[in-house]
Amino acid sequence: MCVGLSRRMELAPFDWTLYWFMFPVAICVATTAMLSGIGGAAFFVPIILIGFPILGPEYPFQNMAASIGVALLTVTFGFSSGFIGYFYKRLIDFKAAIPFILVGVPISLLGALSLAFLKDYEDILRGTYAVLMLILASVLLRAHGRSVEVSKSFAESPGDQSQKQPFHTIVGRDGAQYRYRAPRQGKGAIVTALGSFLTGLLGVGIGEVVMPQLAKRNKVPIPVAAATSIFIAITVVAVASITQVSTLIAEGGFAAMPWNAVVYTIPGVIIGGQIGPRLQGKIPSRIVELAIGGVFTVIGIAMGYIALRNVFFD
Repeated sequence: MCVGLSRRMELAPFDWTLYWFMFPVAICVATTAMLSGIGGAAFFVPIILIGFPILGPEYPFQNMAASIGVALLTVTFGFSSGFIGYFYKRLIDFKAAIPFILVGVPISLLGALSLAFLKDYEDILRGTYAVLMLILASVLLRAHGRSVEVSKSFAESPGDQSQKQPFHTIVGRDGAQYRYRAPRQGKGAIVTALGSFLTGLLGVGIGEVVMPQLAKRNKVPIPVAAATSIFIAITVVAVASITQVSTLIAEGGFAAMPWNAVVYTIPGVIIGGQIGPRLQGKIPSRIVELAIGGVFTVIGIAMGYIALRNVFFD
């Protein structure tokens, strides 16, 4: 028994230089994720599932579960780095994050456990991912009204009695003061639950549904919304990541995890997680949204094409 266990724990003879290019890619992905509040897994999973097969037969991972596991583990470190950056800038509204975390954590765990039962239906998962990407793209590309901007004297207008939530005030390290009504989740809890389940299952969802709720629905200023979204996402993603990686190792040993890719993606997202918060406010949020919306459109079409090709032509 001990001999069998030791064999399962042995790492495969990986080519440790194979995925060197993922280091700069991870920096760019994490920087973009920190700027937008969107999970980096939304970029890593397509890179692995679409990009790696194009590079050659030696690059594709064993299965979709391995791809999602790597994406979630990588994003956990990226969010951790981004969290430190935003924490230093004092932009996180911890109190506003609690309701989202209470919904997201248990549902993401359920989603991660569900992958073990759905891993044999990879084309269905790819198709679901494609639809999710196209929905997110449409949300990002659609024009929205501006969120509440930085203010040092923001106050409730006499005629505004439609909402009774108290105000939250966040004072950044640079002295900028953000005052806004306390975010209310309400029916958004259903959307948060769906995003959390998809995060556990496919590695993407929580940042994409929390950021719009904070910035667009609740009018939280973009810097605070992005910082708070990162804090919520890291909590939810960490739970999903631990579950996914543990399942992979339990089923296939440590060699089931592509560590030769992780050794490049994790340092990359740690660096990008520090760059993103420093650029916050320097790049117009609408430009970031349009750029990511365009990328998600391409990803959705490509992933959908692969799923349909595998179903009808393989």
